[in-house]
Amino acid sequence: MLFSSVEFLFRFLPIFMILYLLVRAKYRNIILVAGSLIFYGVGEPYYVLLLIFSILVNYALCRYRFWEPKGPRTKRKRQADRRRKRALAIALLFDLGILFTFKYWDFAAGTINRLAGREYAPLLSLALPLGISFYMFQMISCQIDCYRGTIKQPPGPIEFAAYVSMFPQLVAGPIVRYGEIKEQMRERRVQAGDLENGLKLFTAGLGLKVLLANQIGTLWDTMMTAGAGNLSPAAAWLGAAAYSFQIYFDFWGYSVMAMGLGRMIGFRLPRNFENPYASKSISDFWRRWHMTLGSWFKEYVYIPLGGNRKGRVRTLCNLLAVWTLTGLWHGAAWNFVLWGVSFFLLLAIEKLGLGRRLERTKILGHVYTLVLIPVTWVIFAVTDWEQLGAYLGNMLGIHSGGAMVGTAQVMRYLREYGILLAACVLFATPYPVRWYHKWKDRWFGLLILLLIFWLSVRELIAGSSNPFLYFRF
Repeated sequence: MLFSSVEFLFRFLPIFMILYLLVRAKYRNIILVAGSLIFYGVGEPYYVLLLIFSILVNYALCRYRFWEPKGPRTKRKRQADRRRKRALAIALLFDLGILFTFKYWDFAAGTINRLAGREYAPLLSLALPLGISFYMFQMISCQIDCYRGTIKQPPGPIEFAAYVSMFPQLVAGPIVRYGEIKEQMRERRVQAGDLENGLKLFTAGLGLKVLLANQIGTLWDTMMTAGAGNLSPAAAWLGAAAYSFQIYFDFWGYSVMAMGLGRMIGFRLPRNFENPYASKSISDFWRRWHMTLGSWFKEYVYIPLGGNRKGRVRTLCNLLAVWTLTGLWHGAAWNFVLWGVSFFLLLAIEKLGLGRRLERTKILGHVYTLVLIPVTWVIFAVTDWEQLGAYLGNMLGIHSGGAMVGTAQVMRYLREYGILLAACVLFATPYPVRWYHKWKDRWFGLLILLLIFWLSVRELIAGSSNPFLYFRF
């Protein structure tokens, strides 16, 4: 079920909120779990069983880790240490094994078969469960935090299930650590102000998704329909800009809606974006884009590998590992690996000296970032190697042949999408967020939010394209 759907807006959400608010506070986690499983089960009627099974296994391992043995103190400590290590090892094998089976098995098997020239490994052809990377990463973080001792007491069964399955962030994040919302899981209040502010945030996110991401996405689709090899440099850059805006407003819009829904049920979910297209370097961009994923990899991969504490060469090796995994996290295809490695190379160059120069000249840094980011998004979006090579070649002015989508067509697209592109540029700056906080409680701001909601619903009823790009990750 999509947040930006008539079914969610006018059926699921009103019924859920009425039940959630009517029950006593101590029963709200039960309603949250039940509602979240229904929300997920509507889109994944079979894989909801996988979600439930994963929750049960991970909860059992959490409880096992905290079970106190009997006997002398020294012996108890040794047994507890062994139990902690055993529970973590089993949890990681289970969670990563499930993730590998559903997301990466066919990629690995296909690669092996192509290299060997024959079929050594069978393809499973399993559909990818929605949000599996997100909820598996949440469970892994909880297991590691329990092992480290940062979580002192095990969550209750309903609390743990609510933490993993909470529908506002179940299928596309943000990735939340249990310690960040532990207290809210056990005790929270929902006041009128929370409902009001949550609805305002949700409406703002809905507008970003439906009125910006969905609409500008049609320009990218038009370019890809024309064929990557048939684009002039101007057309190729225009398409890359369109996709850059689409993926940003798609994912940012979802994250804002998730924060709004979280506020409505008493949670403060973390921000996932902070004006990434206003960055002055690639390093700065990744401090602002999908911040909870970056924080997860830093906490559970980069720092355990040694971070930047063991010399320049080791730091670069650690960065390469993190960015290869980041690429693979987004998708089981070689273009995602290339996308991750390309960011590693850019970040390495900045760490080796370019970053200091960019800090001295902010304008140059902004231009540098705004030129490179669309190139990386093309690598991210185009999975076919031949098409990817053709598209990047046309961006560089190397025409690969075929009927060109040239100047006349680009001018037509600019006339057709000019206002929308200008709106995307404006909303990629920090100003709309400032205006939102300034006007959201005034009559004028409320009128704008009502208009955004009405226009968004009208688009949804009209049946316009409404994909969530990050659902496939």
